[in-house]
Amino acid sequence: MMDNEKLSILKNTIGPYSRQGKDEYYFFCPFCEHHKKKFAVNLNKNAYHCWVCDTRGLDLYQVIRKHGSFNDVQRWRVLTNKVEINGFEDIFKEPEEEKEEKIHLPKEFISLANDVPLAGNNAMNYLRKRGVTKADIVRWKIGYCSEGKYRNRIIIPSFGMTGYANFFVARSYSGDWMRYKNPEVNRNIVFNELYVDWDKDVILVEGAFDAIRAQSVGTAIPLNGSTLRIESKLFQSLVRHDPKVYLALDDNTEMDRKKTSAIAGHLMRYGVETYLISINGYEDVAEMPRDVLEIRKQRATVMSTDNYLFQRIRSL
Repeated sequence: MMDNEKLSILKNTIGPYSRQGKDEYYFFCPFCEHHKKKFAVNLNKNAYHCWVCDTRGLDLYQVIRKHGSFNDVQRWRVLTNKVEINGFEDIFKEPEEEKEEKIHLPKEFISLANDVPLAGNNAMNYLRKRGVTKADIVRWKIGYCSEGKYRNRIIIPSFGMTGYANFFVARSYSGDWMRYKNPEVNRNIVFNELYVDWDKDVILVEGAFDAIRAQSVGTAIPLNGSTLRIESKLFQSLVRHDPKVYLALDDNTEMDRKKTSAIAGHLMRYGVETYLISINGYEDVAEMPRDVLEIRKQRATVMSTDNYLFQRIRSL
């Protein structure tokens, strides 16, 4: 009965089909619009694959969501227990208008993108040791302070959609006991939202240095201590834009694993295609060579109900 209802929704969404075997059906591809039915759907595996354009995935909801009507999307959610309909709508109820906070970078801020003064050598040496390239410095607008409140700290700014700075990471490069000394401002932001390309795969990482490393394999966004609550701006942006999301988060402690498991659960509940990148053998993503990160992304585990439950059990 459920398969018949799913087929009805798929027919409404992408047109007529032909049955091939017990669980496999062929449709016209909604992505490449080939004139023959080359879009294979396996209801049992919840998978799809076009034999012409090679579009594929392990969650049919992604097809319904991109091409189906509002009613069919909601019907599919009910059938697959994605999320209660009211719950999905609730996260997008606009709260009281929250204007984007604008801040000033420290007045002592000096960019490292151009010629570096003598006082900036220690900052540059620190970045080189962490594998940060000149291209990274330019891309992330990285600078430093040699005096003032943020003395001897690398500054990595975040820019909101208005083009103004809305946050910055201040990391000590001189061995200060307080490694990070970030400004006390609203953190409900998408870090560097101005430069986020939602059409690319999104890599969620812990911190800014992890994001700098991961930018080579997708749109990297640091959580900066966030647990990605469903009411957060970042979570809502992920659900709205619907990119593939790769989790490359710390896996050193029980608390780390619980955090990753919870985030994966939230994303899957709202229909976001979610993958897990292993950072086994490295302290964090920032320590991982770029070529290794690329390979691990290619081998990332797709998060499904089964392995999500495994992650939940593992994190207890």
